[in-house]
Amino acid sequence: MGSSGVEEQTQKACGWAARDTSGVLAPFNFSRRPTGEKDVTFKVLYCGICHSDLHFVKNDWGNAYYPAIPGHEIVGVVTEVGKSVQRFKVGDTVGVGCLIGSCRTCDNCVNNLENYCHDSKGTYGSTYYDGTNTLGGYSDIFVVNEHFVVRIPDNMALDSAAPLLCAGITVYSPLKYYGLDKPGLHIGVVGLGGLGHVAVKFAKAFGVTVTVISTSPSKKEEAVTRLGADSFLVSLDSEQMQAAMGTMDGIIDTVSGPHSLVPLIGLVKSHGKLILAGAPGKPFELPAYPLLAGRKTVAGSCIGGIKETQEMIDFAAKHDIKSEIEVISMDYVNTAMERMVNSDVRYRFVIDIANTLKSA
Repeated sequence: MGSSGVEEQTQKACGWAARDTSGVLAPFNFSRRPTGEKDVTFKVLYCGICHSDLHFVKNDWGNAYYPAIPGHEIVGVVTEVGKSVQRFKVGDTVGVGCLIGSCRTCDNCVNNLENYCHDSKGTYGSTYYDGTNTLGGYSDIFVVNEHFVVRIPDNMALDSAAPLLCAGITVYSPLKYYGLDKPGLHIGVVGLGGLGHVAVKFAKAFGVTVTVISTSPSKKEEAVTRLGADSFLVSLDSEQMQAAMGTMDGIIDTVSGPHSLVPLIGLVKSHGKLILAGAPGKPFELPAYPLLAGRKTVAGSCIGGIKETQEMIDFAAKHDIKSEIEVISMDYVNTAMERMVNSDVRYRFVIDIANTLKSA
């Protein structure tokens, strides 16, 4: 930081940003706020690429602003802490997921459910409390209130830990909340992508029997042999689906594209639960009778609170759960986005920020 008053109010940063709805990312120099009293500043080492990043930079949700820096699966090393910070010190390995702010006083916040706060602030895509637009993790440094920081255990590989901060908590939270984490239960996981593959791993670590449900027969060997699923259902095969009707206690549906819920409702037992973790752009058609006939539940879940995210990371470290990743350089990011649209990744891209990001 320099000697003039203006420079002292900021920390120089660089990242890759989209300038318009093309979503094309390019180098961008900008400023972060100084390390506040309760802030943690860290050097970004890795950042995962989430489908949400692509939706945001292309303004698919109508909430984009430009320049837009995406990224909410961020891992790094602490370089500075504010004078009132108690939980972290310089040199700690830390992570930040989808949240960097919440009101801290509503019922959700008081119950460690900041993700459902009416005034939560996204790591990108939000206007922060100081009036600035939030800028994500495709950048060299990050500044955040310590409340929204999680500690990364020493025995975790940092590159494969990064996607757990979004994909991991997005499936861990509903498995826990809806009671689908009990040994002996049988659950289905719809879709074998960034979310689905870690859902299989967490469910197996809970001792649950897991069936992967996919439109792609080619994924069967991957699901069963590599990821440890107990069985595999091709959702387009009516005979397979019919044979599995009423056999599952619950289903985690991770698919974000258009698809029918009716066959999935049929797979769950009476009193079973179909939990939506993906977010298709078009509304579902949901007939009432299949729900009434079996007292079945269709519900949703969105990431998790900070306490639960820490719990998830610690559980993953204990059970050696990690994302299957392809590590890329920063200048490959636009190609990676195109490949992600075509489902050409197993299963998550992670940007090696520390070694490949250069200032604009």
